[in-house]
Amino acid sequence: MSRRKLDHYKFSAEANNVIEKGKPLYESIKGKWNELYFQNNNPIVLELACGKGEYTVGLGKVFPDKNFIGMDIKGDRIARGSLAATESGLANVAFLRAGIQYSGEFFEENELDEIWLIHPDPQVRDRDEPKRLTNPDFLSSYSRYLKKGGLFCLKTDSTFLYEYSLETIGISQQYQILEHTEDLYHSPLLSEHHGVRTHYEKIFVSKGYTIKFIKSVIKA
Repeated sequence: MSRRKLDHYKFSAEANNVIEKGKPLYESIKGKWNELYFQNNNPIVLELACGKGEYTVGLGKVFPDKNFIGMDIKGDRIARGSLAATESGLANVAFLRAGIQYSGEFFEENELDEIWLIHPDPQVRDRDEPKRLTNPDFLSSYSRYLKKGGLFCLKTDSTFLYEYSLETIGISQQYQILEHTEDLYHSPLLSEHHGVRTHYEKIFVSKGYTIKFIKSVIKA
């Protein structure tokens, strides 16, 4: 393991805004994010597979009256988001180091107001469908943590994942698709991404890829 990764893991272990195995809140945070961490009653927004936390931090700056959680299994990536949030003085941003398949250990039913999924791995091979973060099983689990009327939003450069997700979200009994576009940057929906672009998104756009977007809601 590189020295840089080791430094990132050390930072995460010491950072107050990172919740990971071995820290007290890791075992007790479920259903109590606002009570035990944020200490307010503001809406909670979760970014899944947040990577370096660019979107989590970006949204935290745009919406100081909401609470944001970036979730990822990679500790070295989360450390970068943690540092960015700390340097920006964002008390409304936290990071959770855990696999998405274990979300039920950290979120109670109806605890979340929004879930964002930003440029996840599309997992294009048929055998990898169980890993796609918009497959029916994952969508069903997200719907338990989201409140009625809560938002689930996907942003991706992958046409494959966009079309797959339109189908899986569209046939789900829990969700209703409100809006979607194959080209977010040339769409009336552009403001829906709140001006936050990740490093890789900028690269995708510079190479001529269009950004796809789906906005859905949990049915009342």
